Order: sequence, then C-alpha cells, then structure tokens
Amino acid sequence: MKMESRITDISIYQPPDRLTNAMLGKEFPGLKIEELTRLTGVYSRAVAELSETSLDMAVHAAELLFAREGRDRSAIDFVIFCSAGGDYITPASACIVQDRLKLSNHCGAFDINQGCTGYIYGLSLADSLIRAGNASNVLLLTSEAITRTIHPRDKANRAIFGDAATASLISVLQSESKMRPFVFGTDGSRYDQIIIKHGRERFPLPQFAEDDFTDEFGNVRNHANFYMNGSEVFNFSVGKAPELISDLLERSELAFGDIDLFVFHQANRIILETIGRKLKVPSEKLVIELEDVGNTVSSTIPIALQRAIESGKCRRGHKVLLAGFGVGFSWGGTVIDF
Repeated sequence: MKMESRITDISIYQPPDRLTNAMLGKEFPGLKIEELTRLTGVYSRAVAELSETSLDMAVHAAELLFAREGRDRSAIDFVIFCSAGGDYITPASACIVQDRLKLSNHCGAFDINQGCTGYIYGLSLADSLIRAGNASNVLLLTSEAITRTIHPRDKANRAIFGDAATASLISVLQSESKMRPFVFGTDGSRYDQIIIKHGRERFPLPQFAEDDFTDEFGNVRNHANFYMNGSEVFNFSVGKAPELISDLLERSELAFGDIDLFVFHQANRIILETIGRKLKVPSEKLVIELEDVGNTVSSTIPIALQRAIESGKCRRGHKVLLAGFGVGFSWGGTVIDF
C-alpha cells in the first residue's frame, strides 16, 4: 500500500524577553531605525536568556503541541531536531529531547544542522520515514537561539535575527492533504558567506580565539561569532528562487497559477519583496511574517505557515509552495496540498 504523509499540526514558541528596534536605537544612537525597519520588516524579536538553550525552546514548542486536543505523545515514532545549536557536541540533542518529553523508548531520534532550509530537509526526512513504513508519526523540531552567537556590537545582524522554536507533527496521510515531490540543491563553494568560523575541529577554541575587529559597515565582529555577507545572501536568494520555483512546479506537474500561497524562508522583507516582484507573485499570495519574530533561521517557514493557517490565509484545498534558501549555500522546496 502506498504511504503518504501530511502536516498534522504546528506549534510555535518564542522566549518571553524581547528586543525592540527602539531599544536597538538607544544602544546604537547612529542607527537609521526607520530605514532599517523598512528593509528588514522587523520591529521586534524574541531573545533567549543564557539559561535557555535551543533544546529547551524545542521542548517548550513540543509541549505546546502535545497540549492541544490531548495529543498522544506515546504515538511518536521519530524525533528530528533541526538546529545549529544544541546542549552538547555529543550526544544528539534529539536523544535528550526524547527523554525530556517522556516519549517511547521505541522512538528514533537524530539531529540535522541545515539552517535556512532545515524545515524543508526535515519535512523530506519525515515524509521518507513514513513512505518507507518506518514511522506513522514524526515530531519535527526546529529551534535556533541564534542571538547568542551574534556579537553584541554587531548592530546589523542583531536587527535581523530572533530566537524561536517550532514543533510540527507529520503523520500518515488520513485526508486529502499531502506533500508533493521535494527539490534540493547545494553550492558549497560559498559556504563561508554565512558562517561561525571558530569553535569546531578546524578552528577549535580557545586555540583560535581572536580579538574583536570592526568591519567596513561599523559592525564589531569576532570569528567565533555569527557572520553573514548580506549582499551575497541577497544575490543568491533572489537569483536562486526562480530556478527553484520552476523546478518545483515541473516536478509537481503544476502551473504557476495553481499555487495559492508562497511561503519562503523569511530572511528579510527586501529579499521577500524582491523575489515576489521577480516571480510576479500577487501580494495576497506572498506570506511575510517578520514583524515580531525576525529571521529565526530554520523556524521561519513553519512560523509563517502556521500564522497563515491561523489567519485563514491558508485554507483546506489550497496548494502551498514552501521554499528555503540560505546557509550552506543550500536551497530546497516542496508543494503541499492542504
């Protein structure tokens, strides 16, 4: 029997502490807040306390999901934890999540670190597990405490990124909702355009710890902190999106007009609007959810999708295109029949 999967539910967790643009303006008096807000689309974002890790946030998101309609956590067959963080280098954070959530000992668990395309990769893995008959219910967790990797004087990145976690339940298809084929791609030659350079085996700390330095835009940095080449990321994103969308539509045997909603990785407003104009996506079909969350890396797509569902923008019978592009450089997408 052919097995297919669907997204059953999505929950969102944001830490309680918030950093607003007004607060950034006070911290950096020369910062052009109005122009920055127009370009990023971000007014405020959540910031995790040092005592709260990406693993902690993922557990919070999962508990919110289980609290809905009394969902049975014993039915979970696999946990996929998608994050650039985690409590330890080893073991996998997913194993700790299994214990924290009191899931069955027969539950599989593994981590992936795939940044902006992480949710697409996670969906594909969950879908594959279900299609292979190895799972009926997969808990996909995305969680990024990215703000703690950004230098406190790096005003550009602090204005874009926020912390958040999501939990998605992917289950055996029991309705008309289903995932269509996935498309992936990678250009690893540009791996260093979004990077935290020091801290692993190539450049271990503290051996390679360095002093702070200031870049050409006045942002203070350190190779142990998050770095992003904004112009390169912009060019990559707006250049790759049309090719990705074309490949997705061809694989799914759909026309552009068949798509009811486009949910891209929420990098920033200017990137999303530029992609929308380039593809001629009607504004009512383009989801932009950045205002109070910022760029939350692997969590942006599920946050945007769930908010579209809650607002009624995404409804039963819609065909929704999901696409991510970023760190790696990697890209990926799929179309879901809701």
